[in-house]
Amino acid sequence: MDETQKKQDAELMQLVTFSIGEEEFGVDILKVQEIIRMMEITKVPRAPDVVEGVINLRGKVIPIIDLRKRFGLSTRDHDKHTRIIVIEINNMIVGFVVDSVSEVLRIPSNTVEPPPPVVSGLESEYISGVGKLEDRLLILLDLDRLLSGEEREVLTGI
Repeated sequence: MDETQKKQDAELMQLVTFSIGEEEFGVDILKVQEIIRMMEITKVPRAPDVVEGVINLRGKVIPIIDLRKRFGLSTRDHDKHTRIIVIEINNMIVGFVVDSVSEVLRIPSNTVEPPPPVVSGLESEYISGVGKLEDRLLILLDLDRLLSGEEREVLTGI
């Protein structure tokens, strides 16, 4: 492999892409621990509204966040495409409910632009950039900023 090829590979971002409603999002694959099918979620009393509850994943209790609620979208029934993306954020394991997981993509980092002030009504604080693909845009989420300090404290106590 020549130096040019190495440089091009180093500039590729590897993302897990998923959809919520009509929007497609991407997260850094290195943050993703696993993707699982929807399973029964146990409700937690007095948890913040975005916290759906907890699941038992191979003996480990993991808090579950509904990204539809986090983004202020209407909730919908889970179906055969609904997935939980298990992610590490700030040394904490959290599951995020998404409508469906699409694919793993490698995109050149030079096709990513900084987020505009408002993207599809989402607060731009959650967004690290917008990836320009051939036929669509991909909203890249900054998972470390997805939860407020207060929510992180509550989740740590679960």
